[in-house]
Parts: sequence; C-alpha cells; structure tokens
Amino acid sequence: MEKLLDRLIEKNRYLTQFGQVANYIPALEKANPEDIGICLIDGKGKQYCSGAYHKKFSIQSISKVIALMVALMDNGEEGVFKRVGMEPTDEPFNSFYKLDLPQGEKPANPMINSGAIVTTSLIKGEGEEKVNRLIYILRKITSNHDITYNEEVFLSEKETGHKNRAIAYLLKNKGLLEGEVEEVLDAYFKQCSIEMDCRDLAKVGWFLANKGRILKSKEQVCSEEIITTILAIMTTCGMYNFSGEYAVRVGIPSKSGVAGGILAAAVNGMGIGVYGPALDQYGNSIAGYGILKDLSKELNLNIFY
Repeated sequence: MEKLLDRLIEKNRYLTQFGQVANYIPALEKANPEDIGICLIDGKGKQYCSGAYHKKFSIQSISKVIALMVALMDNGEEGVFKRVGMEPTDEPFNSFYKLDLPQGEKPANPMINSGAIVTTSLIKGEGEEKVNRLIYILRKITSNHDITYNEEVFLSEKETGHKNRAIAYLLKNKGLLEGEVEEVLDAYFKQCSIEMDCRDLAKVGWFLANKGRILKSKEQVCSEEIITTILAIMTTCGMYNFSGEYAVRVGIPSKSGVAGGILAAAVNGMGIGVYGPALDQYGNSIAGYGILKDLSKELNLNIFY
C-alpha cells in the first residue's frame, strides 16, 4: 500500500505547478506549494503514509464537518436544517449574494461559509466553549491530545475576514444567527485555525467511515443517523462548487480546506487524509484531487460504481 501511495504522489506531483497557495489569509501564504502528503487507514485500522504526511496545517473548512456533527448532537436535524439547507451550490464557497435576494431564505448548505457560520452559532456554549468542544472531540477521535488552534492563523483570519464578517451580519439581520456576531466569528475563525496532519485527518475519515466509532477504543461518539447525514452532505457539497464533478471522478465522501487538506471517508471503512497546499480555482488541493482520483480507481472506492 505504501508503494502505491508513493507512486501516486510522484505521478501527481507535477500538478502543483498549476495550483496556487491561498494568499487571502496571510498566514497560509507561507506554505510550500510543492508539499504533498497522504495517510490512509484501512478498515482494520492499519495505517499507511507517504510524502509530507507529518506536516501540520490548519484544517480550515474541514472543521465544518465536525461543527455540523456537534450542532446536530446539540439541536437535532430539525433545529439545524430550519436555519441552513442541504442543497449543493454552484456558487463559490464564500459567496453570499443569493442570500441577499428576496428568495434567499437561508444558506444552501453547511459546507459553504454562510451555512458554516450558522452551524457554528448553533453549537452550545459561549465564548471559548464552542471551539473547546470541537477541539475536545477532535482530540478524542484522533487520540492526539496536542491538537489545538494556531493563534497566528486565527489572528490572520480575524484581521482579513471582512467578507465572512459581512456574511455574519447579513445572517444576523435575517434572524438566522444565534448569539453575538463577533463572538460567533471568533469561534468560527478559531475552528478553521485548528491544526492537524494527514494522520489525524485519516483518523477522522476512519471515524466517519465507521459510523461514528473511534479507531482506538471503538467508542460510539454520535448516532449513525448523524454520520449518514454528514456523509451525504460531504458527497454533494464537500468540495465546494466542484462537488458534482468530484463525485463523478472520485466518488468518495470528502471535505476540503483552503490550507490544502482533504478529508475522505470511504465506504469500506477506510479513512484518508491528504495535504497539498497548491489549490485549484475552486479552493481544493490540486494534487490532492489527482491523488484521490487515482486512488479511487486503484482501490475501487467510488460509491457510485
């Protein structure tokens, strides 16, 4: 398996020249665009890694998956989805113009920024409590008690997050946002700044692929129904406005982040974490997509086949 991962990294390495590191968040601009790493944990829990799998990166929008899980645990499906939809979107992840139209009742889904900010507001707790709960659950899932958020990335996001701030105030004006806007935004920026590596990410993928069970202890953290909902939304919305083509070419429930991470949960109980900070036009890791496309074919992981 490691030889396969080595080969797929080398095969897709050339793609990095066509991507670009996220530069609208200054702290992310420091990443090496040539870095590529992957970790795969099979259904039996055996781990395989290749490339820059040990490098830490902020998970960014991948955090939306865990935030949605906690919000569903706190509020139930009705409580969450009356404020945010389940529908895919063809708009960029940080767009909000449809939300300001007369028919723009609520954000399309929890994986775009507007929907994710609503989801974060629904997590119980005030101030630091929201992000502390997310960190606690990620530490539990990964058995890595060192996981926390990167202060530099958080401050960088807070300083430059003008569009997210505009989205949040629009959501508040529409009556969709719980709590104080700036407090919710702090929690949102901090959750996006949580740092992990490919090994941690693969454990989260394994957790999702195994119906909400922790790899090490097999403890059930949340209901299978919540995991089913999350995997469906990852499949239709997890790769932003590239999710449709990604479903055709890869067919693995996945979620990307603009620091270059991709979280994937395969139907055979396999968890995958990929890192490659050179992004395509949609904000997804360009080499990471190439690797997952090839890996899906090699291991027959496409859920639609």
